[in-house]
Amino acid sequence: MELVDEAIAEVKIAIVSNQQRVFESPYTSYEFAQRAIELQEDLEDLIRVRERLSELDPGEEAEEYFSEEELGKFLELLELLRRSKSHVY
Repeated sequence: MELVDEAIAEVKIAIVSNQQRVFESPYTSYEFAQRAIELQEDLEDLIRVRERLSELDPGEEAEEYFSEEELGKFLELLELLRRSKSHVY
């Protein structure tokens, strides 16, 4: 759950960063606006994942709900999002 929260925080920072950069130049404003929209969709997905995870019984193993491959890919994605440099966006 902690990784999800960290990924959500990073994506929120990236959204704000992209929204601010929209005003930098008329030549790149569309690209930053589009990226902010894409990040907003990613944020909504992460929030849904967080809600789904919070509904699960914390005493049970995650493998009961997800395959090992799904868990591996999910954790890899979360780690990538968490380590992303949101201020660079």
